[in-house]
Amino acid sequence: MQQQSAQLRWEQHTQRPLFGLALAFAVAYAVPIVQPDASAGVVDLCTAVEWVVWGAFALDYVIRLMLAEQRLAFVRTHWLDLGAVLLPLLQPMRLLRLVSTLLLVGQRARMASQIMLTTYVGGAVVGLLMFGSLAVLSVERDSPDGNIRTLGDAVWWSFTTMTTVGYGDHAPTTGLGRMLAVGLMLSGIALLGVVTANIAAWFIARFDKDDVEERRQTEAIRELTEEVRALRDELAALKGTSAK
Repeated sequence: MQQQSAQLRWEQHTQRPLFGLALAFAVAYAVPIVQPDASAGVVDLCTAVEWVVWGAFALDYVIRLMLAEQRLAFVRTHWLDLGAVLLPLLQPMRLLRLVSTLLLVGQRARMASQIMLTTYVGGAVVGLLMFGSLAVLSVERDSPDGNIRTLGDAVWWSFTTMTTVGYGDHAPTTGLGRMLAVGLMLSGIALLGVVTANIAAWFIARFDKDDVEERRQTEAIRELTEEVRALRDELAALKGTSAK
């Protein structure tokens, strides 16, 4: 129990710093793509920041594993975290670091009880739009047959793909770009399902609350009616005693 409490304390204390590092990762990932003519020093600095952020999340996973009371159970229940930590080591690509960092950020966000579901979904939508646009732009910009050349084209494509509209005016032509499209489409469908379920749950909870309040008011009226009837009976008894 003490080790488990230490794990929970660690997760609570590192929640905000890790999200701050995730923001730093977002900036480091975006700069070389938005400014392809950036100097080699800037690119190297951004790459170093990306690796540092990924390393911080990897270290966070190791520490949580060491603090867990049942380590095998922790690995089984946090297999996605482990996969995200190992993913960039298999092939050190920027896109793999992006995917792994997004997965780790998402897992840590789900563990934060103070983060509301709607806030998480909204942040996930913005994050997927931003990173999806940057990722597809970096992949498709230099493709001979590609038609996603600017950041505006990439954002438009990401938005239409996530919403599963798919106008077809912009589409990836490389294999990696199409893999990104599949991931965005699946993510969009999943987020839409979460939003729909959240709205339905809110309506159900609202109706249940109204029903409970109505039953409470009905019970209060019934008790008040019984009290009035009892008072009438007592008053009638007093009148009868006075008449005698």
